[in-house]
Amino acid sequence: MELQDYLRIVRKRWVTIIVTTLVVVGLAAAVTALQTKRYTSSTQFFVSVSGSDTATLQQGSTFTQERVKSYAQLLKTPRALNPVVEELGDGTTTSDLAEQLTVTTPPETVILEVAVTDTDPEHAQEIATAIGKTFPEVVSDVERPEGSNRTSPIKVSLVEPASTSETPTSPVPARNLALGVVLGLLLGLGLAALRHLLDTTVRTDDDVEEITEEPVIGAVHYDPRAGKEPLIVESDPSSPRSEAFRAVRTNLMFVDAANHPRTILLTSSIPGEGKSTTIANLALTLAQSGSTVCLIEGDLRRPRLLEYLGLEGAAGLTDVLIERADINDVLQPYGQDRLEVIGAGAIPPNPSELLASDAMSRVLTHLSARFDYVLIDTPPVLPVTDAVVLSTKVDGVIVLVGTTIVRKEQLKATLESLGGVDNTLLGLVLNRVGHKSAGGYGAGYYGYYDPETTSRSDRRRKRQLSLPGRAAKR
Repeated sequence: MELQDYLRIVRKRWVTIIVTTLVVVGLAAAVTALQTKRYTSSTQFFVSVSGSDTATLQQGSTFTQERVKSYAQLLKTPRALNPVVEELGDGTTTSDLAEQLTVTTPPETVILEVAVTDTDPEHAQEIATAIGKTFPEVVSDVERPEGSNRTSPIKVSLVEPASTSETPTSPVPARNLALGVVLGLLLGLGLAALRHLLDTTVRTDDDVEEITEEPVIGAVHYDPRAGKEPLIVESDPSSPRSEAFRAVRTNLMFVDAANHPRTILLTSSIPGEGKSTTIANLALTLAQSGSTVCLIEGDLRRPRLLEYLGLEGAAGLTDVLIERADINDVLQPYGQDRLEVIGAGAIPPNPSELLASDAMSRVLTHLSARFDYVLIDTPPVLPVTDAVVLSTKVDGVIVLVGTTIVRKEQLKATLESLGGVDNTLLGLVLNRVGHKSAGGYGAGYYGYYDPETTSRSDRRRKRQLSLPGRAAKR
């Protein structure tokens, strides 16, 4: 992935990153609060060697630096700690003392730094004081020549008496919280990237661009009233959703301007993406602009259009296709605008065959000569083949993309199915943009397909889609 992809993930999954960081920082704070406070008392020794002339002193200095490393190890042995235990007289063992000691030797020096850590600051200082008192004597005994009364040529001097800070050296709240922030951000970014890789749900036009270069000719925002007020263009003409439908109408007029499409099919990948309400509102906006529009209920499996429009559905398209009724008999005017509707009619046993028939071609030819626009609502592509079959008989196809419902692989399969036949794909329309949870009809809408819809959080759309720039990709 490129830097732009990571920035897109951060922009899309910022809630995951922030929540993860806060959780990790909270855990770091809790651990810090539960940790036992420990205090450190420190002391320093200077190691020297006796000598009178310069050469002897120089050789002694080199010898002492090498010797200091051994003394650092000696400090944690029973030989050095037994006198400390005797000095303390409080039952402390040498093994306990060895675990409490930290001995360091700064490079190129003859300094021994001893740090004693304990939960009691006073006890830490008592131990450090006892070491400062006993260790020089231990070194003197170790370095004294065996069987001789001569003093050791190595001298260990206490140069810094034991001192203890009143502030606990462990835990360090600022450091722990800073580490919590860093670890939280890294973990949050990792989780965000993992969710991005595992989440194949289409949410924005960026997701669509990963699948296809076909233009997005509009985006309809989610409205919780859509279920109760499917014809939002009529019920609330000033709402943002109504304006979005008018934007789709305007953009549609610029699509393939050289061969202006008159018969247009609208479909989707899976059930529940909102194609029937979308095409009904689009038909209304086209009629309101002064165009004559014929809206056909081409979903011969589970028709919904007439239910939304409140029209009679006793006779319709199937009756015309089997020559049981004349087309003029099934056309129903709607409202005060120039919109007429043809319902699905009786549910046939062979919808695909009827839509692929020559009779359907004749119906579309007749209607396209009579109306400015003929809009056809069809079943989703993946459950059945009706939309793919009918797409070869119309001037153009629009694919509705229900964000938070359809997955990328489903949309890709839909576009591949439509691309496998001779048709013209005008573009895609995003629906439910900004919706934060999946919805729709659910699984088994037609009984042939079981779509797995996923409910995920969604971010607000950041930019407006404009047709000319997107259509240029075609």
